[in-house]
Amino acid sequence: MTEKHLSSQFDNELSGISTRVLEMGGLVESQVALAIDALTHFNGEVASQVLTHEERVNAMEMSIDADLSAIIARRQPTARDLRLLIAISKTIGNLERVGDEAARVARTVQRLINTGVSSRLRLPVSDVSFEAGLATASLRKALDAFARLDTTTALEVIKADNEIDAEFDGLMRKLITYMMEDPRTISASIDLVFVAKAIERVGDHAKNLAEQVIYIVKGTDVRHNTPEAVESIIK
Repeated sequence: MTEKHLSSQFDNELSGISTRVLEMGGLVESQVALAIDALTHFNGEVASQVLTHEERVNAMEMSIDADLSAIIARRQPTARDLRLLIAISKTIGNLERVGDEAARVARTVQRLINTGVSSRLRLPVSDVSFEAGLATASLRKALDAFARLDTTTALEVIKADNEIDAEFDGLMRKLITYMMEDPRTISASIDLVFVAKAIERVGDHAKNLAEQVIYIVKGTDVRHNTPEAVESIIK
């Protein structure tokens, strides 16, 4: 009875941790969406909301990480459960970094507004928004894959990363053209380069989350593998 009771307690702790990870993921997803909305409309108030969310995300990461350490110390989990805890630790780290990228975008928006550039120059903001839509969709799918431990959805996220990278490359070429044609756009275009890179990294972190889902389910580290190789592993 005692062993069964302890096992039940452990399962409840794991379930509680997973729920909080998804809550953190939802907050981070909201943070990215707000950052892109702030950029699209050059809205300083929305940008400030993103930075407020950053504090909550950081606090959640530290709280979950502390609980993970306590669980490992108390429970001495078996190999499969330890794999889950390690994957969760990496997952919250990636989510925190997604929040950092959203905050970076928000700070750039504030800088563009403060310098008055947003109202003077034509910038390819819609292209950045399209890239952001791809990255946000990948993040949402990765969180869904984590919630359901769905390797098929995780694989879709991994495959989608190439599309995000291609969009980033195309945007870089467009921004270079803007700078060559109108030197007045150089400063703002450089800011958008950093924004586009931040969004590309959101896609990278979504891919990392998907890889952790496969690690939890299959026990195989699929990092640095091609999508084709990952697909053969999960079959």
